[in-house]
Amino acid sequence: MTRDLAGLPRHRNESPIVHIVTSAEHPTRTDGFLPDPARSVVAVLPPADGPGAWAGGPSAACDGTDIVLAYRLRRPAGQGRGFAVVIARSSDGETFSPIQTITKDQMNAESLERPVLAVTADGAWRLYLSCATWGTKHWRVEVLEASAPDAFDPERRTVVLPGDSTRAVKDPVIKRVGSRWHMWACVHPLADPEHTDRMWSDYATSTDGLDWSWHGPALLPRAGHWDERGVRVTDVRFEPTEVVAYYDGRATAAENFEERTGFAVGSAPGALSAVGAHPAAQSAAPGHGLRYLTVLPLPDGRTRLYYELTRADGAHELRTELR
Repeated sequence: MTRDLAGLPRHRNESPIVHIVTSAEHPTRTDGFLPDPARSVVAVLPPADGPGAWAGGPSAACDGTDIVLAYRLRRPAGQGRGFAVVIARSSDGETFSPIQTITKDQMNAESLERPVLAVTADGAWRLYLSCATWGTKHWRVEVLEASAPDAFDPERRTVVLPGDSTRAVKDPVIKRVGSRWHMWACVHPLADPEHTDRMWSDYATSTDGLDWSWHGPALLPRAGHWDERGVRVTDVRFEPTEVVAYYDGRATAAENFEERTGFAVGSAPGALSAVGAHPAAQSAAPGHGLRYLTVLPLPDGRTRLYYELTRADGAHELRTELR
């Protein structure tokens, strides 16, 4: 047993049961990357027990043989919400030591959502942060750049995805492939206050990861399905003949914060179609949340999965699996 940033004991292999899709529901080529918490360990515990206390929204990158992980810590609404993003380092992918913490106050945000780590062609580190604008349902994305993942300066930040009065933009997935940057950003409509929880993923490209050209929706909710209220791309893999994406989905507004994992495929990164009539994986705990799946290829050819999982007490913990 070890201790995490919050000073809480970390126990391994709790909450092991999820629904796993069969090959009849989804093509077998994706089975190796579907979450199975029975195979997982806890990487980070939430800052407290009970509903509204979360450690999750992971983003991971390799730094040599080490793994650098960025994740969000949250308290219940009224007690701070997403109060910090932590960057941590690990030599084994499971036991992490924090190297930097950025708070919502440093970002002038009411709450912080999922962070994104990226490395430029010249080796600079970037941290994209989803920031809630005070007193509104609006979200924006700002970026920090540093020479190392422990050297981000919140005073030196740039808004890269401002959103506007009609839509909030947050939780991007960002991939650099050669000289081209790809992004799938979660969009929430703001015109109707009763429906700001609705979401879908728009696709954009860039030559520098800062100035983006939008190409419209890449993945949309499906009427009459488990993901009809909203979909949010959480990771993307480029394969030789297709693009495979993992996403969070929900059927109703009541399932906000308890999304389950699905996946989609497409012949192009901006044209994804959800696969299957059921979620690919979900927690067995009430709420069933299993979200923000991140798939990290390792230098040795293996792969690590990181995701946020709902526990029996309603808290969310950050888990990892090695494949």
